[in-house]
Amino acid sequence: MRSFIVTVLLLSVFSVTAQQKPAPKTAAKPATAAKPATPAAPVMKNAMDSMSYAIGVLDGTFFKTQGISKVNSNLLGKGFSDVIGGKPLMNPEQANEIVRREMQKMTLVKIQPNINACNNFLAENKKKPGVITTASGLQYEVIKMGTGPKPADTNTVKVHYEGFLLNAQKPFDSSRERGEPISFPLNQVIKGWTEGVQLMPVGSRFKFYIPYQLGYGEQGSRDVIPGGSLLIFDVELLEIVPNQ
Repeated sequence: MRSFIVTVLLLSVFSVTAQQKPAPKTAAKPATAAKPATPAAPVMKNAMDSMSYAIGVLDGTFFKTQGISKVNSNLLGKGFSDVIGGKPLMNPEQANEIVRREMQKMTLVKIQPNINACNNFLAENKKKPGVITTASGLQYEVIKMGTGPKPADTNTVKVHYEGFLLNAQKPFDSSRERGEPISFPLNQVIKGWTEGVQLMPVGSRFKFYIPYQLGYGEQGSRDVIPGGSLLIFDVELLEIVPNQ
């Protein structure tokens, strides 16, 4: 009897011990990188929230078109809050000067290839026979020399013309294509025109190579003429318009 009881107890202990043995180890799965969290969309709880976000969109859109792609959002918000609270760290004139100066720097970097192309072209072009360079840097060549009087900068003139950007095959503007000459006061156009047309006797046809400083400068003109662009104009002076 004792033997049976001992045998049963031993079997019971063995069974429990076997159940308590640790499971065999398995190879650990490599850790996977956590996916970046998607930024939560702003929650517009009321009209003020919507207006605040809308102001940010409008200001951001404007300055993005001006070439600004990065700001310190914390200081941007603080500047706005300080103005609303009546305690800004700078006045509007100081702020405007800072923004203007930084935007000028960014604009200059953006248009530098145009400026380089302009300067390189003019440096080579002035070596060509028949090309004359004035003290201002304007270059021109005579296609046809007229025999009439030369205009003053106070005169209104009538001309036919075509304007080209450097290396362009088609003009960006042409009175010849429109089939109608244009009249304008000579002191109300770009500096290159004001200077150049005064060199022309009526009946002349000149070709002008206008540096960007005498054209539309670093800012350019709308979407037609990029900042820093050389302008090439074929101009025919038809007449000096009599004063009315």
